Amino acid sequence: MTLSLPAIPIVDVRDGGTLRHAREGQERARALRDDCLGWFPAPARPLVPVADFFARRWLERSESPYVGEVHAIAATLGFPGIWFLNGSYQWSCTSCAREQDGSPWLARTLDWPFPGLGRHIEVVRMQGPAGEFLNVSWPGFVGALTASAPGRFAACINQAPLRRRTRATALRSYDLVANGLGTLIHARAIPADQLLRRVFETCSGYAEARRMLEVTPLARPVIYTLVGVRPGESCVIERTEADFDTREHDTGAANDWFKPEPGWEGRLGASKILHSSFEDAAMFSRRRQQSLAAFTGRFAQPNFDWVVPPVLNPATRLAVEMCPARGSLRVVGYEMAGGELPVPATQVCEIGAERAAA
Repeated sequence: MTLSLPAIPIVDVRDGGTLRHAREGQERARALRDDCLGWFPAPARPLVPVADFFARRWLERSESPYVGEVHAIAATLGFPGIWFLNGSYQWSCTSCAREQDGSPWLARTLDWPFPGLGRHIEVVRMQGPAGEFLNVSWPGFVGALTASAPGRFAACINQAPLRRRTRATALRSYDLVANGLGTLIHARAIPADQLLRRVFETCSGYAEARRMLEVTPLARPVIYTLVGVRPGESCVIERTEADFDTREHDTGAANDWFKPEPGWEGRLGASKILHSSFEDAAMFSRRRQQSLAAFTGRFAQPNFDWVVPPVLNPATRLAVEMCPARGSLRVVGYEMAGGELPVPATQVCEIGAERAAA
């Protein structure tokens, strides 16, 4: 990591919340929106207001407590794409919880195909009734995908496997559309990322956070990885809309159920989604999960030595290490730069115990 790379902003919105974050980061939010739109084919870009309309209709009918915030943010920023951002879902991720020096650590990559997500990442200092937390996020986004509450817990989201009606590769796009329409028409529960933010705002510790993530009805399936501050406080929670399966061993996750089930398919990167087989999907997810779980080095080293293929892949935009017992959070953004794999696009942002408590 060279000093010529941009630093990741650390934004304090404990007073003012996500609306203040969007208002003060308006130019950064627009730059992020413009970069993300570059991923879409040019004929599809004028359809962003349409995507906004459907995302807004769905969120307004959901049990999200943050719909008012999204309304205010969209009005403040004044350009389309904010509802779509808050209604979209990351393609694939890899995470692992383990103990190091007697404390639980959580490492994760976030893989989303949109350019700019790594370059524009920010660490947002937020708070709720239960205390303060650090949310790795972007201006205009109200949920939490990766966050740590020093002294309480840390958690992240992985997208769950795809619900399939057949095993045919040619029908994968049909299943994606059918699942999306099913969510839009029928789902009324809280989105998974917004539940995670709610947990950070209201839960005093690991046990309370775990229970809330396990039993709260959800709009879509998801995989949560959660760590606390004491030895043994780590788990992976595999969620469908109403049920859960929690494991305290083998606490690594990618984008398939730990025990694959009929009717579900591990998630694929965007570049592979049209031509990879059912078996390829399961293998790609399993290889990423096993690779990170097999890492024998140490976290909190100068470089992120565990971010290597297959954990590192063309969609990787973010790598994070978190230890809530130590108040440690380390973040680096990634972007494609002409090669086959992304490279660091930011300096490593490192918040230690003293800075986390500031």
